[in-house]
Amino acid sequence: MSDFINAGWSVYVAGITIAGLVFCIVLLLIASRRKVMANDNTTGHVWDEDLREMNNPLPRWWMGLFVITVVFSAAYLALYPGLGSAQGGLGWSSTGQWQAEQEKARAAMAPVYAGFAGQSAEQLAKNPQAMAIGERLFANNCAQCHGADARGSKSFPNLADSDWLGGTGDEYIHKTIVEGRQGVMPPMAAAVGGAEDVRNVAHYVLSLSGSPHNAVAAQLGKAKFGACAACHGPDGKGNQALGAPNLTDKIWLHGWGEAAIVAMINNGKTNVMPAQGPRFTPEQVKVLTAYVWNLSNAPQVAAK
Repeated sequence: MSDFINAGWSVYVAGITIAGLVFCIVLLLIASRRKVMANDNTTGHVWDEDLREMNNPLPRWWMGLFVITVVFSAAYLALYPGLGSAQGGLGWSSTGQWQAEQEKARAAMAPVYAGFAGQSAEQLAKNPQAMAIGERLFANNCAQCHGADARGSKSFPNLADSDWLGGTGDEYIHKTIVEGRQGVMPPMAAAVGGAEDVRNVAHYVLSLSGSPHNAVAAQLGKAKFGACAACHGPDGKGNQALGAPNLTDKIWLHGWGEAAIVAMINNGKTNVMPAQGPRFTPEQVKVLTAYVWNLSNAPQVAAK
């Protein structure tokens, strides 16, 4: 990919752009010097027996617009980025404009966020203005993965329930937003045994949550589940410190059923939430944390 962003490509793009402008100027010169044919001033094309195509020069107003277009293009390229990696005389960039707009928005919102200072997530959860801001932050930055209703989808956790893999509470949510999170399950097929053992363990895992399963296969897989107990616990209830999910509930992040569990045992899984800290100010993170915390704690907050 680096081959497409080195200095050579910048020169190439600049050259093509300048060549296009030069071509337009040459075309103008040729058109302006073209003389009307001395005979009947037609191109020789005839339609419907007597409809002839004339060979008149371009109208002056059209030529004028063409000249203005070329001059404007040249001025634009001198002032703004357009010739490869050249910055332009004004030093403008889309990144710089975006940053200026962000700073302007932050300055405008500073008094609002100042009103939230010193409040806990539970206190902010009772503040309609804070929750409205948090909802907008979530919709603009988090809904792409977790959904507009925050209920997630396959491989994207549901944030509106009480099932949390790596921890609980607003501190954990804040840390996850800022630093991101990586969940890893290594392939376990070799530790479990052969293909039949993997299938038996899959049925034992299904039995832990009361899901439909083959009872005989589940009984055979129980002993082999010991290879998984180091993370998921001997009772299969998981370990938040390790981010190992509870296998005894009916919440399946990466798919349900024998095939999904067998694939997980055979192939493992790496799930990553990128760090979102650079996208937000500390005040925004605080409000967003309270909003996400409230998604799974709203009933308790409302009862108080």
